[in-house]
Amino acid sequence: MRTLFAPWVIALLCMLHLPGLVASQELAPANPNRVKAAFLRNFAHYVRWPAEAFPHSSTPWHICVLGPDPFGDILETSLQGRKEQGRSFEVFRAEALDQLPSCQIVFLAYKDDARRRAVLDKLKNKPVLTVGDAPEFLREGGTIRFQVDDRVRLGINLDQARVAELVIQTRMLEVSSEVLDNGVVRKMR
Repeated sequence: MRTLFAPWVIALLCMLHLPGLVASQELAPANPNRVKAAFLRNFAHYVRWPAEAFPHSSTPWHICVLGPDPFGDILETSLQGRKEQGRSFEVFRAEALDQLPSCQIVFLAYKDDARRRAVLDKLKNKPVLTVGDAPEFLREGGTIRFQVDDRVRLGINLDQARVAELVIQTRMLEVSSEVLDNGVVRKMR
């Protein structure tokens, strides 16, 4: 059990010293959506957006869930009272992209591959961090893929991050299990 648990703990510690990370008991793999909510919140710390991603200096972070919401109230609870880079957080949910305001982080919960790819294509050149958990998410054009089972695994699409003008800190790359860079997926661990 130690060999399976250790990488998960190391990944969380490396992502680390994340402001406001919930207690480790709450990040147990028994509730993967709690883990995902904590990571969504902390991406605002470890990714840099271009200035035009925010209409004003006081505009809050918009975290948007597109498709069937897997979080319930977990996301709001995780974000309540938190700030990152002087900005608070707001959560929006919708079934279609055109129903959402401008978002900095979009979690794509669509199970339908074609629908997910169509949204990723529309967001491709925008300063939006796209996050999902579908197996082919990185190859479809998503920026960050979650896999939460006995441990947390992140995959990062650096090609898409560059197109979207997002800068992903090295710390996130260090804890990633795979990175897509220049069209090639490299296994990191």
